[in-house]
Amino acid sequence: MTDNTLSYIHPNAKIADDVQIGPFCYISEHVEIGEGCRIGPHVTIFDYVKIGKNSKVFPGAVLGGIPQDLKFDGEVSYVEIGDNTTIREFVTVNRGTGASGKFLTKVGDNCLIMSYVHIAHDCRVANHCILSGYVGLAGEVDIDDWAILGGGAKVHQFTHIGAHAMVGGTCPVSKDVPPYSLVARDPISYEGVNVVGLRRRGFTSAQIEEMREIYDIIYNGDLNVTEACARIAAEFPESEHKKTILNFVLASKRGIVKRTNNV
Repeated sequence: MTDNTLSYIHPNAKIADDVQIGPFCYISEHVEIGEGCRIGPHVTIFDYVKIGKNSKVFPGAVLGGIPQDLKFDGEVSYVEIGDNTTIREFVTVNRGTGASGKFLTKVGDNCLIMSYVHIAHDCRVANHCILSGYVGLAGEVDIDDWAILGGGAKVHQFTHIGAHAMVGGTCPVSKDVPPYSLVARDPISYEGVNVVGLRRRGFTSAQIEEMREIYDIIYNGDLNVTEACARIAAEFPESEHKKTILNFVLASKRGIVKRTNNV
């Protein structure tokens, strides 16, 4: 651990020996920081934060602030940051709440959280996600693996964003975003399958085409969502992406993003 007399580091904080900590940091008592982490200058880490291995936190970030939720009553709750995750300048990640029943805000492994992102209480950001600058997540947002949010996207509380989805910059997201999809515009609209992202992740052209056909039934047919899912279940061969789409759509509590344009 860096010997830095310009920072306040509580003696009971559990910090791996090789962690590097810059000057003017504040690190509370109930903090765990894993091996290989790099904590830049002017970082604040309040109580009940755990950071995994080989993660980086850039200047001005504040981790573990109490929830901005009037229902919060001082209960012990947590923030967890995974391995190999980068938290850029002035990111804020708030602790969970008891009212949610979760008590935890979590960011997974191999994520990139860009400058000025806010992650509110009880959010779950899974693995390999990218949140671009100025993204704002309200409380209890769920984001699945490999999702990407463009700069300035604003996500309503309780919203679910599916795996491999791409959300366009500055979008107000108030409905669930289905997996593998590309959504954009204001009001937000389903724009198609996230072809570029899926190719980068190694999906084949045949798999991508089948996803497009599945979503054509959901978005371009005369069936309601339940009827469309029943048709998809009956007509398409079993596959992981078919299962992922159907499970997501049928479980959606807020309803999925609509298609609001004629493109």
